[in-house]
Amino acid sequence: MTKGGLSGPGTTVMGMGLGRDDSRTTTGRPARAGVALALAMLLGGCVAGLGGRSIDEAVQANQLAATPSPAQRSPEVDAREVAIAEREHPKILASFGGTYEDQEAEVAIARAVGRLVRASDEPWRSYRVTILNSPAINAFALPGGYVYVTRGLLALANDTSEVAAVIAHEMAHVTARHAFARAERAEAAAVASRVVQDVVQDPAVARLALASTQLSLARFSQIQELDADAVGIRTLTKAGYDPFAAARFLTSMARFAAYKTASPMDDGSADFLSSHPSTPERIVQANTAAEAAVRTAGTAGDRDQDAYLRRVDGLMFGDDPVEGFVRGREFLHAKLGLAFAVPAGFNLENTARAVLATDRNGTAMRFDGADVKKGDDLIDYLTSGWINGLDPGSIQTLSINGMPAAIASAAARGYSYRVAVVRFGDQTFRFLFATRAETPAFDRAFRQTIATFRPLGPGEQSRLQPLRIRVTTVQPGDTAESLASRMAPVDRPVDLFRVFNGLGPREQPVVGRKVKLITDG
Repeated sequence: MTKGGLSGPGTTVMGMGLGRDDSRTTTGRPARAGVALALAMLLGGCVAGLGGRSIDEAVQANQLAATPSPAQRSPEVDAREVAIAEREHPKILASFGGTYEDQEAEVAIARAVGRLVRASDEPWRSYRVTILNSPAINAFALPGGYVYVTRGLLALANDTSEVAAVIAHEMAHVTARHAFARAERAEAAAVASRVVQDVVQDPAVARLALASTQLSLARFSQIQELDADAVGIRTLTKAGYDPFAAARFLTSMARFAAYKTASPMDDGSADFLSSHPSTPERIVQANTAAEAAVRTAGTAGDRDQDAYLRRVDGLMFGDDPVEGFVRGREFLHAKLGLAFAVPAGFNLENTARAVLATDRNGTAMRFDGADVKKGDDLIDYLTSGWINGLDPGSIQTLSINGMPAAIASAAARGYSYRVAVVRFGDQTFRFLFATRAETPAFDRAFRQTIATFRPLGPGEQSRLQPLRIRVTTVQPGDTAESLASRMAPVDRPVDLFRVFNGLGPREQPVVGRKVKLITDG
């Protein structure tokens, strides 16, 4: 469930994701992969991040280590596993905004990990769990016992057993050596593909052979995920946690994905080349495994809900102030002092490298920093070679809310583009729009968006505070609607309240139970 591009050559990052292998993110949307693909084809050079932040900067880790007792230490961990983990760890930290330090959250995870290690297939193994400072709902593992969960995942979970279910799944990937097995299968597939391309003369036959290889590799990966689910539930039960937590959390992730995209939940029609099985398939298997576990154990195990909610009270929700904020269809960055909005129908997502947006028509947007020195000409920058397929006749200069700007069009590999660079004080920023089907609506969305680019006033900057999870007890007369009205301005607050508290579409909270609200500051 990692973001694309995290793992280096020959490295497999195992995750619990909902989406395709190349776009496993908060929502698992295939459209996210389209953003990366379409805009990558436009760029001829490197992409500058917001505020000049380097993706390779050093980030200090705050990790939770689970070390077995000396009596349990028998086999040695494969040195190759440790080498991979140590090489990839700094890249993951940089890509996910570094570590998130919260003592209460760390305690909640540390206690769960200790129980899980003792109940696992390899109780002698040490684990290092890192909380990533990312709003994405994400978890994954590297060989060598490096396990990662995001604060976004901690915010979505409703009890300790759900977090334990995610970690047990990732531990299963580690103990089953799935990363190595998949890497070996991928290497064999790559060799087979080269042989097919070199030997087979008929293009149709070659395409069929390659598709067969890809399908085999994808199904191999799906089997790994289902296997990790089953092993994780077995470990979860043995550790004394509620085995139904895995199915509950998979359901919550699917519902949050549907909330983010304002679309129905996964209907089970998975892409044949997806590395993960469809969510309904996994939920059915998880419930079946949990039922069997309860029959065997004779008990449903602990959920540890109240204690968990007390520990995540105050947890940051959504964007970190360092990266700016998404508020509905608007992006605001207090430190940089800028803001812009996308048209209705676009879904904004803030990342450490750029701000991304997509709509249902297949339009993709990227906003980031441009490497333009103070005083350099904007047209010179547009024509410096970083844009593939630039149309020189489309270049125009204009003023956007008093700021000098230049725009242009481009076309490359079946995509149409609109590009804008805007000088903002001593810095320059750029908007990149991409689509396969150029229409008047595409150009209109581009122009509407860049027209909203503006400086923030001092009052706006000072009022921008991160959102946080606040836990409250349901009182008589409280409803999902009344409790949601107490939250910070968010899109469809009642829907989000229900998703984040594990309530069904029409379900009301139970008096006396604790629930999570999303509030300002």
